[in-house]
Amino acid sequence: MSSPPQSPSKAPQIIQKITAILTSTTTSDPFKSLSQFNPHLNPPIILSILSSKTLSCRPNTLLSFYKYTLSHTPHLSPHTQISFLLTLLPSLFSHNKFSDAKTLLIKHIASDTHHLLHFTLLHPDDKALPRPTKALLDTAVGAYVHCGYPVLARQVFDRMTKLKFRPNLLTCNTLLCCFVNKSDNEDSILVCKRIVNDAIRLGVSLTTSTFNILINGYCLRNKFSEAMELLRSMGEYNCLPDSITFNTLLDALCKKNRLSEARDLLTDMKNRGLLPSRNTYNILVRGYCKMGWLTDAAKVIELMSLNGVPPDLWTYNTLIDGLCSEGRIDEGLRLRVEMGAFKLMPDVVTYNTLINGCLQWKRREEALKLIEEMKEKGIKKNAVTHNIIIKWHCKEKMMDAVGDVILEMDADGFGPDPVTYNTLINGYCKAGNLGEALKLMTKMREKGLKMDTFSINTVLHALCMDQKLSEAYELLTSAKGQGYTVDEVSYGTLIVGYSRDDKVDVALNLWDEMKSKDIRPSLVTYNSIIGGLCKSGKTEQAINKLNELFEDGLFPDETTYNTIINGYCGEGNVEKAFRFHNRMVENCFKPDMYTSNILLQGLCREGMLEKALRLFNTWISKEKQLDAVTYNTLITALCKAGRIDDALALITEMGEKKLGPDKYTYNAILSALTDAERMEEAQDLVSKMIAMDKLSEGSPPLDKEQDVTCKTQQESDLSSVAYSEHINELCSKGNYKDAIQTFGELSHRGITLDKSTYISLISGLLKGEISNVASR
Repeated sequence: MSSPPQSPSKAPQIIQKITAILTSTTTSDPFKSLSQFNPHLNPPIILSILSSKTLSCRPNTLLSFYKYTLSHTPHLSPHTQISFLLTLLPSLFSHNKFSDAKTLLIKHIASDTHHLLHFTLLHPDDKALPRPTKALLDTAVGAYVHCGYPVLARQVFDRMTKLKFRPNLLTCNTLLCCFVNKSDNEDSILVCKRIVNDAIRLGVSLTTSTFNILINGYCLRNKFSEAMELLRSMGEYNCLPDSITFNTLLDALCKKNRLSEARDLLTDMKNRGLLPSRNTYNILVRGYCKMGWLTDAAKVIELMSLNGVPPDLWTYNTLIDGLCSEGRIDEGLRLRVEMGAFKLMPDVVTYNTLINGCLQWKRREEALKLIEEMKEKGIKKNAVTHNIIIKWHCKEKMMDAVGDVILEMDADGFGPDPVTYNTLINGYCKAGNLGEALKLMTKMREKGLKMDTFSINTVLHALCMDQKLSEAYELLTSAKGQGYTVDEVSYGTLIVGYSRDDKVDVALNLWDEMKSKDIRPSLVTYNSIIGGLCKSGKTEQAINKLNELFEDGLFPDETTYNTIINGYCGEGNVEKAFRFHNRMVENCFKPDMYTSNILLQGLCREGMLEKALRLFNTWISKEKQLDAVTYNTLITALCKAGRIDDALALITEMGEKKLGPDKYTYNAILSALTDAERMEEAQDLVSKMIAMDKLSEGSPPLDKEQDVTCKTQQESDLSSVAYSEHINELCSKGNYKDAIQTFGELSHRGITLDKSTYISLISGLLKGEISNVASR
């Protein structure tokens, strides 16, 4: 409903009367008195009042009038609404009502779907409206950030810089935070640099908070050298790092297992006179626990107490988690008692960690005692507790008992959540029961619990373990097409699968696809692709991947190094293998027994027997731990060289150390004795070998009852195959509805289908073709 037009003579009178009512000191409810003018309120009159010099010193009155007009003049055009807002804001800014102004801007931006306000701020062509001021643009930047429009906020900021308006430091920091947290976008850090440079050019004095935001941005992207350089340059801007600066860097370094750098940084922190806070110590405790350096973690807790910073519940829970991960359950249980010295009581997190540790390390009775102890102390189980118990049942393949746990979970007020379903799907996949996994995935959809990345990855893993690589790839592609998020684990699972299947070229294509989507590989994925390349005789290409690994801020482990050493040895480049080994030792790599065996096998394979013997004797003199593989490698090489007596001497030594001999040892020496025509010794050895294999001489024949059972099973198998082929045919034609209905009927009759059938049905479910399962 539009307002009636006003004659030019009446409009000033109406404006004057409305202004008088709004400025009256005797009217208790001025807006009630304004109702008589509602039919006459039109945009020109409203704009005149909002821009009134008489009312400009009454920002609260103008703000109330603005809200009143919006509610009493419906169907205003977007342009008119913007005119009202921009006319009101100068009065608010002149009276420091920035909070009210920002609230109005946020509310308007939320409904401004075509971003007309943004266009008006950048291109203020309407001469009737106030020109954009520093206060308006500055506040608008924060409002656009608040509404989730960082790009629009940055464009308004750029408009400020072109007008040479100096932005507030808070505005700069707000905008920086917004782009820093877009960690999936590499260009965002470049945007941050430009924002800072523009701010400096306009005379904004940076503070430590600004640098902390930027340092966090570099850390989120694993650009540690740039972050450290920024730390060193803070003094040039009269800024000093604070505990937040160091904690940000320490946390990022510890998360990437770069603990030696973290230690150096902690020393730098102390040298600058900054005392570590509880948060600092907790970061170190978590870092050490993650690496399994539990002694160092315990020392940090001792240091906390000495420096008057007592550990808190989080500290103890972190250390207990680290101990449980390493199987040191008794120490974890002892810590829950020692917490009392600091007046700390174990909470549900403490108990969940210990219960999970006990179940993981097969100490079921102690886990049950902890559950009872929780009940006695009035600590209620939460969803995590129940999911831990369900996970244990799945791990032990006790799928029949899972139903009781879920009933208990419901009774405690925790319905199955996505974690529960994912755990069960994983359990059924590992148990080879893809049919139940399919039913659970359908239940998730029915309950509105969208299958997440974990669900997809669980099924991908099951397919790859069954060497159904083409089906896994199809699932990966269809999942992306259906809007599911696929991550590094999704790609990594297939890369591992193809690498194990000697299809390294396909794995490399997947690798390139993953990298093109800015999905960062994990260490496991790196190790897999490096292993595939080395296995294919492309060790130098594997070295390139090792360099990429470092660039991604990751740190190689023993598997990485051993794989490359093995790759060089497999290609006959033993010297390169040793050079790489020595260089990595200089970089803190600690060779293990597997490393030693790789090098020894490399020397023996290339006929460098004397070097192999010298290396072996060096290990013996240094009391290095050796195993049966070490001895068998050298014994086999000696036998091939015809040095049977030396080989027999090693067999004796092997026996004294209780490392064998085993079948491999006997086979090597038997072949050598036969070639040397030492038949009497060979015959004696054969007798020993027969005695060793006496338990594997064959199995007794089936009796009649077993034979009947076998026939019945064969008939059942033939029926299963026929039904499986029928369902697969329906799926191939896209008739998923009929396929799932048939599946439900067969489930009722107890007929088991083959895995390929379940895979077809799951693929249909993920494509959104199957809405429900016929059977319940």
